[in-house]
Order: sequence, then structure tokens, then C-alpha cells
Amino acid sequence: MLKNALCCAAIALAGAVCAETDDNIGQLNPEEMSWRSLVDRAERGETGMVLCSSGYMMTKSGDHESARKLFEACAQQGWTGTMTWMSYMDNNGFGGEYDPDASAAWDRRAAELGDPIGQLNHGVNLLRGHGIARDEQLGRQMVDRAAQAGIEAAQRLKRADYDLDEITPDADNWRYAPLF
Repeated sequence: MLKNALCCAAIALAGAVCAETDDNIGQLNPEEMSWRSLVDRAERGETGMVLCSSGYMMTKSGDHESARKLFEACAQQGWTGTMTWMSYMDNNGFGGEYDPDASAAWDRRAAELGDPIGQLNHGVNLLRGHGIARDEQLGRQMVDRAAQAGIEAAQRLKRADYDLDEITPDADNWRYAPLF
């Protein structure tokens, strides 16, 4: 019994020591496998494909605030896939306010950097006039680029003569209806 108590005390003391910070060398035992550590790394400017893609898991589990921080840091470093996720977050009010203008701006930025999903999304935004001025000609060009890059939804949309009901449910039409 005494042996178990001493063992537990030693483990507790070791945990306290491991969590300490040494002013000369920094944190002695940093978190490595937590969401917080991923967000911290992104906020320090560290990005990469694996780190940036972990935001998907965060937002799909409902931690939109962490996902937004990670996606935004990665998008600022040029990761176009995270730009389209920022668009998704802004267009749905996840981790922030619903903001169709910001959503469209993220899609435009991804499209301009050559991301095929960004091109499709930007094209759809232009066709709808959602978050950006309506421009059917440019919208079709963007969809065509995405289709040429092999994006199946863009190919379907093009075959359907750009009828948006082909790729989005009519239940969403209320969102995209003109406000005036």
C-alpha cells in the first residue's frame, strides 16, 4: 500500500516538473498531440499540408473557433485549400459571423492562385451574385477552368448549361435570393 502511494506521488511530482518552464530554455515539455498545440504552431507562423489540413477535423467536430484560427493562419501563408475552408466558415457563420462578402473574397483569392475548387466556388458566387457583383460571363469562365482541371461538380454544372440546381439543393435558394 505504501509502495503504491509513493509511486502515485512520484508520478504526480513528475507531471508537475514536466509542465514547468525554464526561463533559459523555454517550455520543458510542450503539448505535441493536441488541437491547442496545432493552433499554437499555426499562430506562430508554422504551416504545412498536415498542419493546415487538421482544421478539417476541428470544424467537422464542431470546434469552429480553433479551425478558423488554423485555417486563417494557413490561408495567410498561401495554402489555397484553407482559403476555400475559410470561405465555407464565413458563408455558414462558423467560428464567426455569417459574411458572404468575406466568403466570396476567400474563394476569389483561391481562384486567382489557381485552386480548382476556388475557381468553381468563385464561378458559382459570380453566377449567383452572392457576396460579389453578379458576372455571368466571368462566372462561366471560372466554372470552365474548374471543369478543365477535373472537378466533377464543375463538369456537371457546365453540362447542365450552368443551372445551379444541378450542384446545389433548391433548399438553399432562399440564401442566394437577391435582397432587393
